[in-house]
Amino acid sequence: MVPECAFHGVGKVDTRVIRVPEALAESLRDNFPEEWLAGLPGLAERMLEQWQLKLDGKPMHGMASLVLPVEKDGEKAALKLQPVDWEHEGEPVGLRIWDGDGIVRLLDHDQDTGAMLLERLDEHRPLSAMPDDFAATEIIAGILARLVSVPGPENIRHLKDIAAKMVANTPEAIPELSDPDEQRMLKNWAAAVEEVLDEPGDRLLHWDLHYDNVLAADREPWLAIDPKPLVGDPGFDIMPVLDNRWDEIVATGDVTKAVLRRFDLMTEALELDRERAAIWTAGRALQNSLWDIDDGEHVLQPMQVAIAQAVTSPRK
Repeated sequence: MVPECAFHGVGKVDTRVIRVPEALAESLRDNFPEEWLAGLPGLAERMLEQWQLKLDGKPMHGMASLVLPVEKDGEKAALKLQPVDWEHEGEPVGLRIWDGDGIVRLLDHDQDTGAMLLERLDEHRPLSAMPDDFAATEIIAGILARLVSVPGPENIRHLKDIAAKMVANTPEAIPELSDPDEQRMLKNWAAAVEEVLDEPGDRLLHWDLHYDNVLAADREPWLAIDPKPLVGDPGFDIMPVLDNRWDEIVATGDVTKAVLRRFDLMTEALELDRERAAIWTAGRALQNSLWDIDDGEHVLQPMQVAIAQAVTSPRK
């Protein structure tokens, strides 16, 4: 049964029953201890009471987080609850550093539980709903340029460590691929990343800035959400824009041209060296592919191959 709980707002009892959405429950069961899911309603109730919050809408969720629309002293906010693991532990640190500049503002954070009280954005208006792909890419490029302009702190994981581990794990992963051409491709991506290991960068990266992680807002037209902060080269942050809305890339009839259109816009907005950004984009394809192989896949995703080839091949 999906955990549920009746939550109490400030003053009058809020009689609505909040259920953990089944899709979130399934995702949590697959990736985290059952105890965390079982305790989620109780955690939500404690944080509502601790921060004197009143429920203000239906629960929302990502792959690992429950987000409750709330009000505090008449102001709209959002209560975000998620397991504190390697992927999420840096989020409040990054949000404090960015302090609302291009991204959702952190209003409060509970160190013990990882709970965050966030500025409320418009979840009904993600950037992915914008019909004009080029305009959407311009918006997300401008946001990312602001985010990566900030130097990364010492207490956040670093791309140099992640990249070194990727390179080290590649030889063991190569034999798991069934196609010799794909084996060579994975090896070449790792070799390219190895060449830039000594210069991994020092900017504060979002690591997951795709169109659904940009929402309309009141304070600014658009703001980013859900960062997985990482210190490193901004070129490593481009891939989520290149592989998002992939059906629109394919629909153009020229995948390479469409990928390069986005890639060029992103590298110009971020003022990046194209060759170096291409290497780190191939590095992102390497990371995604290593995760897939670890999950039992024996072929590379065609999308990852197409993007890596588009950005690293010589221009015609």
